[in-house]
Amino acid sequence: MSPYNFIIKPRDKALSFDDIHFSKKNKAVLDQFLSEFKHREALQTYDLQVDNKILMFGHTGCGKTAAARAIADRLGKKIIILDLGNVVSSRLGETAKNITAIFSKASREYSVLFIDEFDAIGIIRNHDQKESGEMRRLVNSIIQSIDNLSSNTLFIAATNNKDAIDSALLRRFQLKLKFELPIQEELDNYYNSLLKKYPREFRDIKRVYNISFAEAKDITLRFIKLKVIDSEEVRLKNIVG
Repeated sequence: MSPYNFIIKPRDKALSFDDIHFSKKNKAVLDQFLSEFKHREALQTYDLQVDNKILMFGHTGCGKTAAARAIADRLGKKIIILDLGNVVSSRLGETAKNITAIFSKASREYSVLFIDEFDAIGIIRNHDQKESGEMRRLVNSIIQSIDNLSSNTLFIAATNNKDAIDSALLRRFQLKLKFELPIQEELDNYYNSLLKKYPREFRDIKRVYNISFAEAKDITLRFIKLKVIDSEEVRLKNIVG
């Protein structure tokens, strides 16, 4: 099977970087990162290399994929999205070759390579002895691919389970960003950003906290759809009446 069958092509438009709700710490790190890419040539005159390998880890639904796509959008780069879980679970003997081919594609195109479920490597290493040799080869292949990555190519990996990842792989990432559940203020800002495009009478939502951005979005959109349906039912009754 072609390695490109595992590449996900997003159908929706990426959020702009400024629309992503980062923690203050992550926002500061990424602002410097983007400035480094903007001034790559100036930095290189002093033999200073731009960081181009980022690990995003933490709670699911907190915006890791959206952040990767927004970074690619801000840099004006194409993004290649790869679900490592699908690659590893297909034909184990072909995995290293597939991964190498996709890294090579990203390097040639100076694009952003985003790999989700990066912990799949660590989890698979716990399988039976027959597969352990193949998994060592896979880890070594990915390490080599990361080391050979073009300096103008960005590699971003995401995981909900950082501790499952091989330590040799972890050392390759210059930036490690933890994505945690948003605090109440951050969720309020997010609710406000979601609701502002709807009529004022639709915005009276019961806000739920201690949840992820993805969960907050689902709750908000379900509420808005219910309001729209209720409004439409009233309108139709008035027409019939």
